[in-house]
Amino acid sequence: MAPWHAAYGSAALASATRSFLRPEKPGDAVLTATATRLTAWTGPHASVGRLGGDQFAVALQLPADRCAHRLEQLVRMLRTPVVPDDGRTVDVAASAGPATPDVTGSRDLTVLQRAADAALYDGKHSGRATLATEQHLTVPSVNGRRAGRPGTAVWGRAA
Repeated sequence: MAPWHAAYGSAALASATRSFLRPEKPGDAVLTATATRLTAWTGPHASVGRLGGDQFAVALQLPADRCAHRLEQLVRMLRTPVVPDDGRTVDVAASAGPATPDVTGSRDLTVLQRAADAALYDGKHSGRATLATEQHLTVPSVNGRRAGRPGTAVWGRAA
């Protein structure tokens, strides 16, 4: 049996969708569809959560020999258009930034989140999953998120 990768990943709906991410029905439909798709993709032995805005987090184990295939599948699922109750089609852009303990050298979720967030940002406009590397660990962060992202501005020291 192939070894497993414990992975923490961030998935976000890219900027093309952000205009729909307001308290309007199309935005709600896109967020609901994303959560449903992530839950279906991960299966019953994983954790999926919304970090806020258009960003979600996933914690799961993937077989190392199927990791690339599963991540391609994830991005395809997330990019499938959504049709809200009003009948119009909403195109969805998505990217993913998975991080694994074998690359980060840690099982600490803060370390994994920081690397995943940096990888997500690197691949944001590529339309594919960008695996976190050691370089992603050196990106400055505030509370585990890449410094400069909305919601990371702080006065003084970060908590």
